[in-house]
Amino acid sequence: MNRRKFINLIGCSCLSFGLHSCTSAPITDRKQLKLIPEAKLNAQAAAIYEKVKEKEKMSDDLATLNKIKEIGKKIENSVNTYFDRENLTNPTSNFNWEYILIESKKRNAWCMPGGKIAVYTGILDITKNTNGLAAVMGHEIAHAVAKHSVERASRGVLLQTGTSLIDIFSGGALSQINRSTGMDTVGLISSIGIMNPFNRKQESEADYLGMIFSSLSGYDIRETEKIWERMKEANKGKEPPQFMSTHPSSTNRIKDIQEWLNEIIIKYPPIV
Repeated sequence: MNRRKFINLIGCSCLSFGLHSCTSAPITDRKQLKLIPEAKLNAQAAAIYEKVKEKEKMSDDLATLNKIKEIGKKIENSVNTYFDRENLTNPTSNFNWEYILIESKKRNAWCMPGGKIAVYTGILDITKNTNGLAAVMGHEIAHAVAKHSVERASRGVLLQTGTSLIDIFSGGALSQINRSTGMDTVGLISSIGIMNPFNRKQESEADYLGMIFSSLSGYDIRETEKIWERMKEANKGKEPPQFMSTHPSSTNRIKDIQEWLNEIIIKYPPIV
């Protein structure tokens, strides 16, 4: 088989596999590519979560931890009710929710696949209040609900495979570029031109869905804009240029939140 036929065969096979692996993100209906089994990623996330609990210092602030669990339970119930009410497949039906509060100055929070959530005490200076904490948790939960980790892992596999094939059929040209420059030039271009824009799209989607989930749960989502104003102030202009970052800039996030606010309040009122 000559090189051209082999490339065409590989291309058609990948296209066929990709078409059968395409789904849509909940609510936004953005098309997604999922090549990695979700169950596998959930199991890996659960194992990593246990290691995090062993390695990190857990906060003894039980009042705040209970508040986190209360907010989480409200959002869990609202997500379940919303998808049931709309006769849609519930993306969280296989989740095993869990919440921890980590003693750290990091202004961070995250939600692993399968509903494994961590909040760092450092971000409490930014959230300030219950509505602010609900906004942050809604955003992180939205990542898991929209299966962003599955999608990101799948895209990484596809990109790696594509890069390897191009290197093979270009006679090692990509490897030569890396050797000549002394750095992973191709990887850097891929990050800036492909992965970073894609990750920023996911972050914006999580902002939007997170506001919806917080609104459905009865929290005041007007606090979301204030959070990013406080975050912008805390960063004191130290944010990298957006094209170098996996996250939208605080300025752009605030602008988007302002545009979405009234629509979400009207379209997604609290679930009673």
